[in-house]
Parts: sequence; C-alpha cells; structure tokens
Amino acid sequence: MSTFLKNIWTELVTEYTADKEIRSLYWEEICENYTHPSRYYHNLEHIESMVNELNYVKNQIEDFDALLFSVYYHDIAYDATSTQNEEESARIAKERMAGLGCPEEKIRKVGAQILATKLHKTDQNHDTDYILDADLAVLGRDWKDYREYAQKIRKEYHVYPDILYNPGRKKVLIHFLNLPQIFKTDHFYNIYE
Repeated sequence: MSTFLKNIWTELVTEYTADKEIRSLYWEEICENYTHPSRYYHNLEHIESMVNELNYVKNQIEDFDALLFSVYYHDIAYDATSTQNEEESARIAKERMAGLGCPEEKIRKVGAQILATKLHKTDQNHDTDYILDADLAVLGRDWKDYREYAQKIRKEYHVYPDILYNPGRKKVLIHFLNLPQIFKTDHFYNIYE
C-alpha cells in the first residue's frame, strides 16, 4: 500500500468530511480494487505516477481536488473484458463523492473527467486535458518504460489470444496516433509528444 497515496487521499477527503470511518472505508476500497491480482498496470503505481506528473503543473489546474478525485477513481472499475469501465468508474466516483459531502458541481466535473479517459479527446475543460495527458504519459517515456507498460497491459488482457489482442491493441495505438496530437497540454506535449 502506498503511504504517499494514502496521505494525499486523507488530505483530500478531510476537506469534505470529518468522518474518519468513511474516509478509511473508501481508501480501503480504492486499495482493494487497484491491488487486485488481475492488475498489472492499472494499479496504485499508475495512480502514483499520475499524481506525481500532475504535481508539476498543480498551479495550472483550476480545480486540483476534482482532478485528484478523478485520478483516484478513473480506473477503480477495470475489467479487461468490459467496454463500460469508465462509466462504472464514474458512477462509483460520483457515489463516493456524494457520500463524502462533495459539492454537486465537483461531482459532475469528476464524472465527466473520468468518462473523458475513454477516448482521450481534447476537452473544453482544460483540467480534463491534464488528467488525459497524465494518464497517457507512459506513451512518451523512454523505450524501457514503454516496453514494461506494454508487457503489463498484455498481462491484463491475457484472456485474449494474440490473434484477437494484437489487432485490438494496434487499433488503440492507431487511435492515439490519428489524434492531432496525443498530449493536449503544453507541459505534457513539450515533454512527451
């Protein structure tokens, strides 16, 4: 379990509730989901990487709390055989944030940010572009990091034989390559594009 992520989580949710039990319960749920044995890439390490990436641009983000909620919840539901992971993750995030007493506007924003991770297209909300970029940062890292990422993704999709997996993975990567640019913000574009 990541002490770093737990500390950030505690600081984040303390702004919305004094109920230590609910804060702990939701943190345990996050840990349980992100440490599931089927998770090789979409795990707490991925969340920590995103938080670290976003800390560099914190002063450029309008609602950093919403972005943190989006990061923690964007892959809470992750099943390699499902096409509804983002929708389910958004639903869980909205329910938990309501349970924490978060404002409705922030809850809607987080739901929209999580749904945006499905297609990774530029968004009217500039904060959303930051979460999309942090989520894909691995695509611009060095070959060693990218190769490790690709191997972990393949393990998550182990239920599919290569004859199905390879064309599907190629389609995903071509989708990113066909975007006007993969990284939407200047910060991430300048580092990773």
